[in-house]
Amino acid sequence: MLKAVIFDMDGLLIDSEVISYKCYKQLIESYGYTFTMDDYVKDYPGKQLKVSLQFIKEHYHLDYDIEEKFQYFHQLEVQLLQKEGVQLKKGAKELLDYLHKHHYKIALATSSLASRANQMLETHHMIDDFDVMVYGPDVKRGKPFPDIFLKACEKLGVSPQEAIVLEDSEAGIQAAYDAHIPVYCIPDLKYPHEEYVQKASGIFSSLLDVIDLLEKSKNESKK
Repeated sequence: MLKAVIFDMDGLLIDSEVISYKCYKQLIESYGYTFTMDDYVKDYPGKQLKVSLQFIKEHYHLDYDIEEKFQYFHQLEVQLLQKEGVQLKKGAKELLDYLHKHHYKIALATSSLASRANQMLETHHMIDDFDVMVYGPDVKRGKPFPDIFLKACEKLGVSPQEAIVLEDSEAGIQAAYDAHIPVYCIPDLKYPHEEYVQKASGIFSSLLDVIDLLEKSKNESKK
Protein backbone atom coordinates (compact mmCIF):
# COMPACT_ATOMS: atom_id res chain seq x y z
CA MET A 1 0.00 0.00 0.00
CA LEU A 2 1.31 3.43 -0.96
CA LYS A 3 1.93 5.55 2.13
CA ALA A 4 4.53 8.17 1.15
CA VAL A 5 5.68 10.47 -1.63
CA ILE A 6 9.30 11.65 -1.83
CA PHE A 7 10.05 14.84 -3.76
CA ASP A 8 13.21 16.08 -5.38
CA MET A 9 13.39 19.90 -5.33
CA ASP A 10 15.40 21.56 -8.12
CA GLY A 11 13.63 21.32 -11.44
CA LEU A 12 10.82 19.25 -9.90
CA LEU A 13 9.18 21.44 -7.27
CA ILE A 14 11.11 24.64 -7.86
CA ASP A 15 12.00 26.08 -11.27
CA SER A 16 15.60 26.67 -10.19
CA GLU A 17 17.71 24.88 -12.81
CA VAL A 18 18.02 28.02 -14.94
CA ILE A 19 19.47 29.87 -11.93
CA SER A 20 22.00 27.06 -11.40
CA TYR A 21 22.93 27.11 -15.09
CA LYS A 22 23.68 30.84 -14.95
CA CYS A 23 25.93 30.34 -11.93
CA TYR A 24 27.90 27.52 -13.56
CA LYS A 25 28.15 29.56 -16.77
CA GLN A 26 29.62 32.56 -14.95
CA LEU A 27 32.11 30.37 -13.09
CA ILE A 28 33.31 28.41 -16.12
CA GLU A 29 33.38 31.35 -18.54
CA SER A 30 35.48 33.33 -16.04
CA TYR A 31 38.27 30.91 -17.08
CA GLY A 32 37.80 31.64 -20.77
CA TYR A 33 35.68 28.63 -21.74
CA THR A 34 32.21 28.71 -23.26
CA PHE A 35 29.37 26.98 -21.42
CA THR A 36 25.97 26.34 -22.97
CA MET A 37 22.65 25.10 -21.67
CA ASP A 38 23.34 21.82 -23.49
CA ASP A 39 26.57 21.47 -21.50
CA TYR A 40 24.66 22.04 -18.28
CA VAL A 41 21.85 19.62 -19.10
CA LYS A 42 24.32 16.88 -20.06
CA ASP A 43 26.28 16.71 -16.80
CA TYR A 44 24.88 18.80 -13.93
CA PRO A 45 21.18 18.38 -12.97
CA GLY A 46 20.58 16.36 -9.82
CA LYS A 47 24.21 16.36 -8.68
CA GLN A 48 25.63 17.76 -5.44
CA LEU A 49 27.41 21.08 -5.98
CA LYS A 50 30.78 19.88 -4.65
CA VAL A 51 30.64 16.87 -6.98
CA SER A 52 30.01 19.20 -9.93
CA LEU A 53 32.79 21.58 -8.84
CA GLN A 54 35.20 18.66 -8.73
CA PHE A 55 34.01 17.58 -12.19
CA ILE A 56 34.60 21.11 -13.55
CA LYS A 57 38.06 21.24 -11.99
CA GLU A 58 39.08 17.96 -13.64
CA HIS A 59 37.22 18.44 -16.94
CA TYR A 60 38.69 21.89 -17.63
CA HIS A 61 42.05 21.18 -15.95
CA LEU A 62 41.64 24.04 -13.49
CA ASP A 63 43.49 24.71 -10.27
CA TYR A 64 41.13 26.03 -7.61
CA ASP A 65 40.01 25.36 -4.07
CA ILE A 66 36.66 23.49 -4.03
CA GLU A 67 35.49 25.12 -0.81
CA GLU A 68 36.31 28.60 -2.10
CA LYS A 69 34.34 28.00 -5.32
CA PHE A 70 31.52 26.47 -3.27
CA GLN A 71 31.13 29.75 -1.40
CA TYR A 72 31.52 31.76 -4.61
CA PHE A 73 28.76 29.75 -6.30
CA HIS A 74 26.34 30.30 -3.43
CA GLN A 75 27.02 34.04 -3.41
CA LEU A 76 26.20 34.18 -7.13
CA GLU A 77 23.05 32.15 -6.58
CA VAL A 78 21.80 34.35 -3.74
CA GLN A 79 22.31 37.44 -5.92
CA LEU A 80 20.38 35.88 -8.81
CA LEU A 81 17.57 34.65 -6.57
CA GLN A 82 17.18 38.12 -5.06
CA LYS A 83 17.20 39.69 -8.52
CA GLU A 84 15.07 37.20 -10.46
CA GLY A 85 13.20 35.14 -7.84
CA VAL A 86 12.25 31.51 -8.37
CA GLN A 87 8.88 30.05 -9.31
CA LEU A 88 7.11 26.84 -8.38
CA LYS A 89 6.69 24.19 -11.04
CA LYS A 90 3.21 23.58 -12.40
CA GLY A 91 1.03 21.55 -10.03
CA ALA A 92 3.39 21.71 -7.04
CA LYS A 93 0.97 23.34 -4.61
CA GLU A 94 -2.04 21.39 -5.86
CA LEU A 95 -0.23 18.06 -5.40
CA LEU A 96 1.00 18.92 -1.92
CA ASP A 97 -2.52 19.99 -0.91
CA TYR A 98 -3.90 16.69 -2.25
CA LEU A 99 -1.32 14.65 -0.33
CA HIS A 100 -2.15 16.42 2.92
CA LYS A 101 -5.88 15.97 2.38
CA HIS A 102 -5.45 12.24 1.82
CA HIS A 103 -2.94 11.74 4.66
CA TYR A 104 0.13 10.65 2.72
CA LYS A 105 3.54 11.06 4.35
CA ILE A 106 5.68 13.58 2.47
CA ALA A 107 9.47 13.89 2.24
CA LEU A 108 11.90 16.19 0.49
CA ALA A 109 15.12 14.56 -0.73
CA THR A 110 17.36 17.15 -2.32
CA SER A 111 21.06 17.32 -3.17
CA SER A 112 20.96 20.92 -1.96
CA LEU A 113 22.21 22.36 1.33
CA ALA A 114 19.54 22.84 4.00
CA SER A 115 20.03 26.63 4.06
CA ARG A 116 19.56 26.93 0.30
CA ALA A 117 16.59 24.56 0.09
CA ASN A 118 14.83 26.17 3.02
CA GLN A 119 15.36 29.65 1.58
CA MET A 120 13.67 28.64 -1.66
CA LEU A 121 10.82 26.79 0.05
CA GLU A 122 10.18 29.60 2.54
CA THR A 123 9.69 31.97 -0.39
CA HIS A 124 6.57 29.94 -1.20
CA HIS A 125 5.61 29.10 2.42
CA MET A 126 6.24 25.40 1.82
CA ILE A 127 8.50 24.37 4.72
CA ASP A 128 5.62 22.93 6.73
CA ASP A 129 4.41 20.84 3.78
CA PHE A 130 7.05 18.17 4.47
CA ASP A 131 7.09 15.64 7.27
CA VAL A 132 10.82 15.09 6.83
CA MET A 133 13.63 16.65 4.81
CA VAL A 134 16.88 15.03 3.72
CA TYR A 135 19.62 17.26 2.31
CA GLY A 136 22.77 16.52 0.34
CA PRO A 137 25.17 16.60 3.32
CA ASP A 138 22.94 14.18 5.27
CA VAL A 139 24.26 11.23 3.25
CA LYS A 140 27.76 10.14 2.28
CA ARG A 141 26.91 9.52 -1.37
CA GLY A 142 24.69 11.81 -3.42
CA LYS A 143 22.54 10.97 -6.42
CA PRO A 144 22.87 8.83 -8.55
CA PHE A 145 23.49 6.65 -5.48
CA PRO A 146 20.32 5.54 -3.62
CA ASP A 147 21.33 6.75 -0.16
CA ILE A 148 19.21 9.91 0.01
CA PHE A 149 15.96 8.13 -0.87
CA LEU A 150 16.64 5.25 1.51
CA LYS A 151 17.33 7.83 4.23
CA ALA A 152 14.01 9.53 3.46
CA CYS A 153 12.14 6.22 3.79
CA GLU A 154 13.92 5.54 7.07
CA LYS A 155 12.97 8.93 8.48
CA LEU A 156 9.36 8.54 7.30
CA GLY A 157 9.12 5.06 8.81
CA VAL A 158 8.08 3.39 5.55
CA SER A 159 9.60 0.68 3.37
CA PRO A 160 10.75 1.50 -0.19
CA GLN A 161 7.77 -0.50 -1.47
CA GLU A 162 5.41 1.85 0.38
CA ALA A 163 6.74 5.01 -1.31
CA ILE A 164 7.16 6.63 -4.68
CA VAL A 165 9.79 9.14 -5.78
CA LEU A 166 9.15 12.16 -8.00
CA GLU A 167 12.19 13.28 -9.99
CA ASP A 168 13.21 15.30 -13.04
CA SER A 169 16.82 14.18 -13.55
CA GLU A 170 18.53 11.04 -14.77
CA ALA A 171 20.68 11.00 -11.63
CA GLY A 172 17.52 11.03 -9.52
CA ILE A 173 15.89 8.27 -11.56
CA GLN A 174 18.97 6.08 -11.13
CA ALA A 175 19.08 6.76 -7.38
CA ALA A 176 15.44 5.80 -6.87
CA TYR A 177 15.76 2.76 -9.13
CA ASP A 178 18.71 1.46 -7.13
CA ALA A 179 16.78 2.11 -3.91
CA HIS A 180 14.00 -0.11 -5.34
CA ILE A 181 11.46 2.70 -5.03
CA PRO A 182 9.10 3.31 -7.98
CA VAL A 183 10.08 6.63 -9.58
CA TYR A 184 8.01 8.93 -11.77
CA CYS A 185 9.81 11.49 -13.86
CA ILE A 186 8.53 14.97 -14.71
CA PRO A 187 11.26 16.18 -17.11
CA ASP A 188 12.50 19.74 -16.73
CA LEU A 189 15.32 20.81 -19.06
CA LYS A 190 15.94 17.38 -20.53
CA TYR A 191 13.84 14.39 -21.48
CA PRO A 192 15.63 11.33 -20.08
CA HIS A 193 17.50 8.93 -22.34
CA GLU A 194 15.78 5.63 -23.08
CA GLU A 195 17.89 3.80 -20.47
CA TYR A 196 16.33 5.98 -17.76
CA VAL A 197 12.86 5.94 -19.27
CA GLN A 198 12.95 2.17 -18.84
CA LYS A 199 13.93 2.55 -15.18
CA ALA A 200 11.07 4.96 -14.45
CA SER A 201 7.56 3.76 -13.63
CA GLY A 202 6.15 6.62 -15.70
CA ILE A 203 6.95 9.92 -17.41
CA PHE A 204 4.54 12.78 -16.72
CA SER A 205 4.11 16.25 -18.18
CA SER A 206 3.49 17.94 -14.81
CA LEU A 207 2.97 17.24 -11.12
CA LEU A 208 -0.77 17.44 -11.70
CA ASP A 209 -0.52 14.03 -13.40
CA VAL A 210 0.61 12.54 -10.07
CA ILE A 211 -2.81 13.35 -8.60
CA ASP A 212 -4.43 11.33 -11.39
CA LEU A 213 -2.02 8.46 -10.68
CA LEU A 214 -2.87 8.44 -6.97
CA GLU A 215 -6.61 8.66 -7.63
CA LYS A 216 -6.38 5.71 -10.00
CA SER A 217 -4.37 3.75 -7.46
CA LYS A 218 -6.93 4.47 -4.75
CA ASN A 219 -9.83 3.38 -6.93
CA GLU A 220 -8.08 0.15 -7.94
CA SER A 221 -7.35 -0.72 -4.30
CA LYS A 222 -11.06 -0.46 -3.52
CA LYS A 223 -11.99 -3.08 -6.12
